[in-house]
Amino acid sequence: MRDSRGDPGVVQDKTGLSPTPDPLATSTPSDSATAAENGASPGQGRWVLALRVLAAAVGGVVLYLAFPPLGWWVCAPLGITLIAGSLYGTRPRRAAWLGYVAAVVFLTPTLAWVRSIGDDVWVMLVGVESLFYAAMAALAALVFRLRWWPLWFACLWVAMEWARSLVPIGGFPWARLAFSQGQSLFTEYAALGGAPLVSFAVVLCGALLACAVLQREAGLARKAVPVAVALAVPVLTVAIPRPGGESRTVNVGIVQGNVPGKGMYAFGDEPAVVLKNHAKETERLAQAVQDGKFIAPDLVVLPENSTDIDPYRDEFARATIDQSVKQVGVPTLVGAVVAIGDANRATRSLVWDPKTGPGAYYDKQNLVPFGEYTPFKDLVLKFWERANLVGRQSVPGDKPGNLRMGPVTIGAVNCYEVAYDATVRETVKAGGTPLVVQTNNASYALSNLPPQQLAMSQLRAVEHNRAVVTAATTGISAYVTPEGKVAWQTRERVADMNVVKVPVRTQTTIATRLGPWPEWALALLGVVAAGYAWRRGRRPAGGVGDDRMRTD
Repeated sequence: MRDSRGDPGVVQDKTGLSPTPDPLATSTPSDSATAAENGASPGQGRWVLALRVLAAAVGGVVLYLAFPPLGWWVCAPLGITLIAGSLYGTRPRRAAWLGYVAAVVFLTPTLAWVRSIGDDVWVMLVGVESLFYAAMAALAALVFRLRWWPLWFACLWVAMEWARSLVPIGGFPWARLAFSQGQSLFTEYAALGGAPLVSFAVVLCGALLACAVLQREAGLARKAVPVAVALAVPVLTVAIPRPGGESRTVNVGIVQGNVPGKGMYAFGDEPAVVLKNHAKETERLAQAVQDGKFIAPDLVVLPENSTDIDPYRDEFARATIDQSVKQVGVPTLVGAVVAIGDANRATRSLVWDPKTGPGAYYDKQNLVPFGEYTPFKDLVLKFWERANLVGRQSVPGDKPGNLRMGPVTIGAVNCYEVAYDATVRETVKAGGTPLVVQTNNASYALSNLPPQQLAMSQLRAVEHNRAVVTAATTGISAYVTPEGKVAWQTRERVADMNVVKVPVRTQTTIATRLGPWPEWALALLGVVAAGYAWRRGRRPAGGVGDDRMRTD
């Protein structure tokens, strides 16, 4: 009979009668690939494998339910519980494709808004992004052999989200777990360590619950420990220090002008129709203020692409904007796509003064690949004709969006950029308050993109102790308080406007001051743990320094 002390997933029972599996210590492979060495029949192994696949797939579905528009945030840790359970005890190769299955099931509906561009793009994006989850799952199979594996698993998840936010072609940080927690018990972690710490907390909570479930032969007292720690994770947010309120406020006008079409051709064929819509809605706002329906604004915010004609080069566009801004009488942030030379363009947030006209501006830094520019242009255009829809290639800006407007310096963030930690953080550090997110979601109206993007604004508000004002061409335009609450929002595909009183916060959070360090530290811990587990598994039994005989 084999001595249980030589099995790195077993804790010797103090009675000396039976060994008990210890998920917090190590794991023992139990799927069909190792069925023979564990005494299971091939048939039993196939059933175990089928259950793993089912758990991975259901876990992916449950993760999706946590994201807007449903926004059932508690589903995020529960989805992690199922995914961790499906991976536990497998070898890296099998864990990799189980992780891929979970990711495909999760990302396919979560990124369904990409279908507006094309089903082929949707499938390709899901397929590529799922590779990151597969790599993470393979490493997770190693750390499951260590004590405190829920901690290392959560660190690896942070490392995975960090990597997919960087590569390929600038990364794609959409669908990070933190962005399912726009307003939840986990949200306050954003003020301590940003979006990465929120993702870490969610995964740690779910993994601890999985740990309790996997202790099949343990008593209730032993199962209670990981459950108690899992419940403590969201509760501990009450101890996170937050800056206090400040008395200063600013009145911000928000304009949503709407567009005539849908999908990839949302702006229609009629020239200047989008410009006219937003100019008209700005003038309606001015009239409503004169009629006493709204308080007088200190500044007005229009969406990204609120003019579909370059006001620097077209006199009609310039005159139309100037007239509407003069009527409202305060500095107005206009979203424009402007020409840069003969071949390029910039997506610009442009301050338009009622007296002096166009002035300071911010050029979008994080550009949308295949939407604002074409990576590997010559090669891509040979095989994909739709890439020609990009037209002029956008060039990125290189400075944060701190723009002086009336009594405040706003922090301009342009659409897609709200998903990027560094871009938002540097804008806040440059003095931006409140944050202003100009966005053009016209091609994705009524999909799950606008509510997902709004949830990102909620998280950013808490992360940096800043109010966030969002102006969208078709919605969702909104005002988010520094506490992450949506205080006002529009419906989609309608013209609308409002003036909101917004607090001007200047105190910074711990997350703003620490910057990327929490993310780097957590990611490094996960990778080091995986490396240690791999090295430990390669040591010969009984060799110098071998610790696989420990019962812990």
